[in-house]
Amino acid sequence: MTIEERYQAASEWFELMMPDPKTELHYDNPFQLLVAVILSAQCTDARVNMITPALFEAFPTPGHLAAASVEEIKEFIKSVTYPNNKSKALKGAAQVLVEKFNGEVPSSIDDLMEIPGVGRKTANVMLSVVFGQAAMAVDTHVFRVSERIGLTTNSKNPSQTEKTLTQHFPKEKLGRAHHWLILHGRYVCKARRPLCLECGLTHCCRFYQKSKD
Repeated sequence: MTIEERYQAASEWFELMMPDPKTELHYDNPFQLLVAVILSAQCTDARVNMITPALFEAFPTPGHLAAASVEEIKEFIKSVTYPNNKSKALKGAAQVLVEKFNGEVPSSIDDLMEIPGVGRKTANVMLSVVFGQAAMAVDTHVFRVSERIGLTTNSKNPSQTEKTLTQHFPKEKLGRAHHWLILHGRYVCKARRPLCLECGLTHCCRFYQKSKD
């Protein structure tokens, strides 16, 4: 199977099974999504969704969050991973939004990456989910699933994976492809015990084909 055939087969299956995939993080505006994505680093979306309602009620705008102390913020997020670092990142992010971007989340990757706590993955999530731009955010699920299926080969880092995926997925599918791969990795193509017998991609999956040899 050629790389083009593999992408075509995977896309067709995902289109059928997940025609309108979306982030599982709960948010009402770009600021809330930015906060949720920062909190979701090495933490489950379910856990983040448990704490953000109270956090957003207490700090509804970047101005409110910027004015809060790190200790006050930490009280709301102490059950997530790395609460100390994330409390500082959230305060710093809010301060930059207020001071440099008039309290609005910017829509360019360079501006987004000036915000504390925002790396390329988070920036690409914002571009794709909020602004509808052709961007591919690569997290651990996307990195793993792409390699297993055979959409990438021997990627050394997320940047290589991002480059390969953006080259092969049509621009109009990139946003959905990001969610396809995340959700598939979260629920089917798990890190330790992939559920191959429950997967509809075995016909085009390099990992599955090799496991049968």
